[in-house]
Amino acid sequence: MAFSLEFSRSASHSPRERRRGAILALPAVLWLGLFFVLPIVIVLAYSFMTRGQGSTVTLPLTLEHYQRTFGNVYFPVILDSVIIALLTTVVCLLVGYPLAFFIATRKNKRAQQIALFLVILPFWTNFLVRTYAWQIILGDEGTINTLLMSLNLISEPLQLLYTDGAVIVGLVYGYLPFMVLPIYTSVERFEFRLVEAGHDLGANDWHVFWRVVLPLTLPGVIAGSILVFIPAIGAFVTPALLGGTQGLMIGTLIQRQFTGTGGNFPLGSAISAVMMGLVMLSLFVQSRLSRRN
Repeated sequence: MAFSLEFSRSASHSPRERRRGAILALPAVLWLGLFFVLPIVIVLAYSFMTRGQGSTVTLPLTLEHYQRTFGNVYFPVILDSVIIALLTTVVCLLVGYPLAFFIATRKNKRAQQIALFLVILPFWTNFLVRTYAWQIILGDEGTINTLLMSLNLISEPLQLLYTDGAVIVGLVYGYLPFMVLPIYTSVERFEFRLVEAGHDLGANDWHVFWRVVLPLTLPGVIAGSILVFIPAIGAFVTPALLGGTQGLMIGTLIQRQFTGTGGNFPLGSAISAVMMGLVMLSLFVQSRLSRRN
């Protein structure tokens, strides 16, 4: 019987089967190579080239654009982008974890489905339209300022729009479902009898959460944090509409280098390469944490 198992295993991995698998995977490999790998290679190549006349690139190769990227003008914008993305991730975690826990612990399945539907409902509307709605809410004559002035709590409108706070609010609103859904999946598979066991062993609610609940739901937390941090650090629409000149982030910086007659393709490519490096670093950290967990 062992011989038959080994024979069937070797037959399933015969050269003919491997060739068939390679042929079936060929369209996907070509697609990824043409529309994913090749653009990245072009961007990396541009980042080491010299800016020519207009928006052209030329030789010789140089590190000037990386020096400018890490200089006093652009590097603070990159740091601000990382800080805003981290704050967005933290706020999404603080809001999304209790929300996901609340949804997953509903015994009424219909109520659970309705709650999940409400979480993903904003995706039914265009992201740009939702961001414009926040302009109306946070504007000088918007909903919040109008309400506060009508209650005589303030005498003049507050500067809510075109601030880092407005950018964080918009990013949290846009990416909160990406935090809720992975955590919901982890909590739904959690065995709540472990909580009872912790209480029986003398642990209070706080210790049970830190020693039992959080470690076992940590995969959802890690996945949700990555799903929020990566798009937040490269966000373009939200900082442009809600932050203005005060909410300048990497995405806006890159867009300015690739558009207009005064664009600088090599510099924009260098900034893009740095952003890709930050994304790869976050994925590496996520992979290490997942393995350790």
